[in-house]
This record gives sequence, structure tokens and C-alpha cells, in this order.
Amino acid sequence: MSGGTLKVLFVCSRNQWRSPTAEAIYKRFPGIDARSAGTSDNSRIRINSDHIRWADTIFVMEKRHQQILRQRFNDDISAKQIVCLDIPDDYQFMDEDLIITIKERLRPYIPVPD
Repeated sequence: MSGGTLKVLFVCSRNQWRSPTAEAIYKRFPGIDARSAGTSDNSRIRINSDHIRWADTIFVMEKRHQQILRQRFNDDISAKQIVCLDIPDDYQFMDEDLIITIKERLRPYIPVPD
């Protein structure tokens, strides 16, 4: 954490639904700087080394995202906390069930009011 702000990066496949939803939820909370990116070449925002270096904690939606990060950015992520949220690609952007699931899965890591 830098200056009391927790920098969190949310990662999914194409950065269209899951990770942008998580970013939208958590960027509103004081003390949290949230961003999102995707692992796919077709991502809205494609993850790069700058994203990895910026983040204090990286939340991936699926185990395969974590594997991709380790393959592509092994040196950059060696000292990073990476948490797999196990959220499948079954939702649209800001889907009510997705919001509930994200908040539930993140509660142990980012305790924020509902």
C-alpha cells in the first residue's frame, strides 16, 4: 500500500464484464484505487507489466488467469499477492448476481460496507 491507498487490479479474460464490474464497485471506496485488465489479445484493456507493477494485490476471476500471469509476467508477479476469486464467465457487466458474488468473494480481502 502506498500512502494508505490499496491498489487493486482485477483481471478477467477480455476485460468486458467481470473485472470492469469489480473495478466499478471498488473504485468508489475511500482508500482503494481499483483498475481492471484482461488477459486476452481481444481485451478492452490488455494487461501489461505496468499494471502488475502498479498493483498491491491482483484479483483474478479464474485459475487460468493466474496461470497466464505467471507465464507472461513471472518476474513482475513474484512478490505480488494474487487471489483467485473463482467467478465464471457467466455474467454481463454490472449484473446484480455478479455484484453480489464479487462482494462476497472480496469481503475477506477488502472489508467495505455494503
